[in-house]
Amino acid sequence: MPPDSASAARQVSSLYAAEAKVYPRSVSGRFTNWRWAMVWITQLFFYGMPWLQWNGRQALLFDLEAQRFYVLGLVLYPQDFIFLAALLVLSALALFFFTALAGRLWCGYSCPQTAYTELFLWIERHTEGDRQARIKLDAAPWSAAKLVRKSAKHGAWIGLALVTGFSFVGYFTPIRTLASSLPTLGPWELFWVLFYAGATYGNAGWLREQMCKYICPYARFQSALIDADSLIISYDARRGEPRGARSKKSAELLAQGTGDCIDCTLCVQVCPTGIDIRKGLQNECIGCAACIDVCDQVMDKISAPRGLIRYATENGVAGGWTRAQMMRRALRPRVLIYGSALAAMLMAFGWTLTHRQDLVIDVIKDRNTLARQVGDGETENVYRLQLINRTERPLRLTLSASGLPGLQLQTVGTVTVPPAAIVALPVQLRLPHSPALASGAHEVRLQARNQEQLNTTFEAKASFYLPH
Repeated sequence: MPPDSASAARQVSSLYAAEAKVYPRSVSGRFTNWRWAMVWITQLFFYGMPWLQWNGRQALLFDLEAQRFYVLGLVLYPQDFIFLAALLVLSALALFFFTALAGRLWCGYSCPQTAYTELFLWIERHTEGDRQARIKLDAAPWSAAKLVRKSAKHGAWIGLALVTGFSFVGYFTPIRTLASSLPTLGPWELFWVLFYAGATYGNAGWLREQMCKYICPYARFQSALIDADSLIISYDARRGEPRGARSKKSAELLAQGTGDCIDCTLCVQVCPTGIDIRKGLQNECIGCAACIDVCDQVMDKISAPRGLIRYATENGVAGGWTRAQMMRRALRPRVLIYGSALAAMLMAFGWTLTHRQDLVIDVIKDRNTLARQVGDGETENVYRLQLINRTERPLRLTLSASGLPGLQLQTVGTVTVPPAAIVALPVQLRLPHSPALASGAHEVRLQARNQEQLNTTFEAKASFYLPH
C-alpha cells in the first residue's frame, strides 16, 4: 500500500476507535443520597402505580382500544388532547427554568436513564465488585468464576428489564388482567413487554453514558439555556491549582502556594460519563454531583475546607463570590421569566382541569339535507348529537333547544349516558314558518340539563338553516 494510502487508512480507523469503557466507582454523600431518594420515589411510582385501584378500576390506565384515559378520578378522551399539549408545554418550561437556574438537574436526579443506570450499576457492583474488581475481571481470561459472575449480572439485568417492560405495558392493559394472562400473553402485549425490556437492558446495561453523550439531544441545547450566572458543578481552579500529592500540613502547603487538589483522580473515577470536571463544564456532564461527594470526602481527610468542587456559577468562581452573592445573581431576568411563565401555566392548567365540565356535547349537522319542509310549512333540520360523559357515574339528562322563537325539539327529551361512555343519537329541530326570519343560517343552542343537579346545564351551539 502506498504511504499516503496507509496514512489515510490510519486516520480513518482512528475516527472509529472504540469508546473506552467507563467503570464508575461507588460513592456516598449527600448528593448521592438525594439521587437514590429520587430513584426510590420515581421507581416506586412507576412499578407501584399500575397496581393502585380507584373506584374499582386501575387508577392510572391508558386504554387505547377503548379510547379512555383514566387518571385517578379523571376520565379523559382523545378530545382532551389539549391537556397533553399543556403537559408538554409545562415540561418544556420546567426544563428551561431548572436548567437556567442550576444546569442539568433533570439528568442528574430524575431522568429514567440515570435511574436505571444506577439500578443496573448497583447490580453490577454486587455481582462483580467495585471499580477495580470490575476492571480486573474484564481483563482476566474466561474462567468458571468469571462466567458465573457475568451470568449472574446479566440474569439480574434481564429480570429487572422484564419487570420494567411488564410494568410499562401495565399502563395500557390492566395490569391485573395482564398478570393473570402471563402464560398466554397476546402477541401485541408480548411484543411491547419484550421491546421495552430490551430497550431498558440495552440503554442502562450497555449504552449507559453513550445515551447521555451522543443520543440525548439535551446535552446539545443546554448551552443555549445556561450562562455565566447558572449554578453548575464547578471546580475552583484558583484554590485547587497547582495540583500535587500532599505530604505536608495544609498550612505549610498554602504558604508555599500549593493548591488543595491532590490529583487523586477520584472525581474522574466516580463520574458516570468518565469526564474530568477539572477541565471545566462539558456537554457530557449530567450534573449528578458524584464528584462533589467524593471530593468533599478527600478534603475532610486532608483537613482542607470542602467545596473545591461544588455547585457554583462561572462568575462566582472567577470573582470569589459567596453563596449569597451567587444566588442573588442566579435569580436574574431569564430565570424569573421562565419561572413566571411556568407558574402561570401551572395555574391555568390546574384551573382548566378542576373546572372541566362533566359532559361534552358535540353537534354534527346532517350534510345530506341542510333543511327540509315538513308538516304545516315547518322547517326541519337534522343533527347527530354526541354526548360524552366525563364522569364515572351515569348522567340522566333532559334535552331542549332554544335560540329561535317557536323552535322545538322533536326527539325524545330524556336520555341516560352511562359512566365514562359516549352516546350518539339523531336530533330533529323544527321551526314554524316565520316571514320575519331571513333565509340562511341562524345560531341555536342545544341544552342538556342534569336531572340530579337541576342547576347544572350543558349546552352547545349549532346552526339552523332556513331555505330560500
